[in-house]
Amino acid sequence: MTVAELAPALVAAVLVLWALGAHNRLVRLRNAIRAAWEQIDESLRRRHEALPALLAALREPLAAEHPTLDAVADALAQQRVATDALRATPVGAETAAFLRADGVLASSIARLLALLDQQPALRERDDVAAWLRELHDSDLRLAFARQAFNDAVDAYNAALAQFPTRLLRPLFGFVAGRRL
Repeated sequence: MTVAELAPALVAAVLVLWALGAHNRLVRLRNAIRAAWEQIDESLRRRHEALPALLAALREPLAAEHPTLDAVADALAQQRVATDALRATPVGAETAAFLRADGVLASSIARLLALLDQQPALRERDDVAAWLRELHDSDLRLAFARQAFNDAVDAYNAALAQFPTRLLRPLFGFVAGRRL
């Protein structure tokens, strides 16, 4: 065989190897998003365990504030639904419902904490203090996990946008990730 006869086969082989490498890179980056989501999910699970326990500890002493406590419980339920939807497909999923539910929950938790600031003795009770610490710790973990998730989404989306890799996007069905 001559070089002229081998050239098309060599070009095709190089293109196939490049496509495989680019595909594997995108898969690795997509898997990094899923791994980062698992950290968010774990932090949310901790928060979803701490909040009902905190609300239960506050039901009796804050009997006059049941609307605030109920608002936190309702917001938590909305976030659970949004989290379950996002858990199924963290890459490319619609995050607006989750972000909306997270904002409502954050707002209702802020109102609850403001109530507790008005009653320092209640905040210092052992059961309340323990659940407040757990809530605070889970919120810190959640902030770090969200940053890692957003970094992973940014890296994946940047790889999807780069030429010539973006030519593979429709071929293999890669969809852009969405930040939280």
